[in-house]
Amino acid sequence: MSTPQPSMPQAAPNWQAAPGAAYPDYTSPIPVVRTHLGHALASEWTKIKSVRSTVWTLGVFVVLVVGIGLLAGALVGNSSESDLGGENPLALGFFGLLLGSMCLITLGVLTTASEYGTGMIRTTMTACPTRGRVLAAKSIVFFALAFVVTLVSSGLVAVVQLALLDGAREPSGGEWLKGTVGISLYIALLGLLSLIIGSVIRHSAGAITIMIAAVLAPLVIALFMFSESLQGVRDALFEYSIPNQMSVFYANSLSETGPSGWDPLWIVLGITAVAFAGAYALLEKRDV
Repeated sequence: MSTPQPSMPQAAPNWQAAPGAAYPDYTSPIPVVRTHLGHALASEWTKIKSVRSTVWTLGVFVVLVVGIGLLAGALVGNSSESDLGGENPLALGFFGLLLGSMCLITLGVLTTASEYGTGMIRTTMTACPTRGRVLAAKSIVFFALAFVVTLVSSGLVAVVQLALLDGAREPSGGEWLKGTVGISLYIALLGLLSLIIGSVIRHSAGAITIMIAAVLAPLVIALFMFSESLQGVRDALFEYSIPNQMSVFYANSLSETGPSGWDPLWIVLGITAVAFAGAYALLEKRDV
């Protein structure tokens, strides 16, 4: 009986094809597309129009702006020019826009901070690793939506108010531009600043609190500064408070000095640009 010979070890199969020789005619059925900002914009538009918070906040915004604006016009009724004191009749829409801005502040914060709260930001950044592109896409989509909704609402209120106020003077072209386009740009930038703060804070409640305090706190604090030694601080808080800057678009400033004309728009634009640069730097450095 012969002694069995030990079997020789088998070489491991080489499944890797030789360089340049495998599947020369293969074409992937999945198209390879180079992504760009347009894809990020489409993604952010799909997200912002799909969530219920957008419908609720914008719905309440329209109700406040249109409802309070038309109520103010109805209460004044058919007042004569002397009853309005020759003031810009479009200024009756100020109160609704001031309250409605809180809705856009809330929506701006939720556009970014809510993704950090739910963890969906990881999916977003995986789909689009270029973080600056994500922030830019969110900013563009939100700003365009906020501006259009504000412009339509403020324009509707202005037209109906003039129909209700038969004795009021006709606003000039400059007053129309500032009272519709100007104030809409300002409020949209205010909402955009809220979006950026939400990206920095990454907490919805905290960012909303910060933005509402920035809108209301300076004016409230100034109202309780009775000391003459604080007059300079009080005047500065009055002049540069957000409600006063919004009233400048209707030539109804709370003070005789401070921002005038289009100054409030340039101020909020500069602040928003600086905040965006800071948010972009933090986004590149921090983990998601």
